[in-house]
Amino acid sequence: MTDAPQPGPQAGEPLKIDFIADVVCPWCYIGWERLKAALAMRPDVPVEVMWRPFQLDPAIPEEGVDRAKYMAAKFPNAERRAAALETLDKEAASVGLTLKLAEITVSPNTNAAHRLIRWAQTVGLQAPALEAIMKAYFVELRDIGDPIVLAEIAQAIGMEKHVVLQALAEGTDKDAVTREHIQAHQAGVSGVPFTIFGGKVAISGADVPERLCKAIDRALEAA
Repeated sequence: MTDAPQPGPQAGEPLKIDFIADVVCPWCYIGWERLKAALAMRPDVPVEVMWRPFQLDPAIPEEGVDRAKYMAAKFPNAERRAAALETLDKEAASVGLTLKLAEITVSPNTNAAHRLIRWAQTVGLQAPALEAIMKAYFVELRDIGDPIVLAEIAQAIGMEKHVVLQALAEGTDKDAVTREHIQAHQAGVSGVPFTIFGGKVAISGADVPERLCKAIDRALEAA
């Protein structure tokens, strides 16, 4: 990936945490909230968290697809789909999230959303961008594959709407996001969220804050 995870921190340097995720992955939303909770449990540890793009399905067209049909084709067992939704609802509630999973109408291609997060990173707005995007998708039921929706989100967090619209229209960094996704696969990441602490300790899945804290401690010891 671009700016690949680096070795553990030297004395006085922040612990680098790479959070590999997709914005349409509900477990990633839950995992992000759990990571924040873990960091709050280690307030004296300086960290630098970087969201890394991963696409659950990069083959989805840019205009998106009907989510109900897409999910039915991907998970044909209706009972299992319902059970998975129930589990997700409970896990989301445990971190203070209420997700409207059954009401989402569009499954978007997430390359553009990842590009917006990439640009937000350069101006110190990574967390507001990614959290606004996930809230727009899972709570507000907006199409986050739509450039206008993304530009409105950008404007709401303090970025220039017209600049974002133009960059999306021109395809700026589209290939860069694709490369990072491919490199994550090549590095062995097959599911998300996938979190790397200090370039040394990895956690797969939306683990609970207590285990994430242990991973932080191990990464610091390894450094």
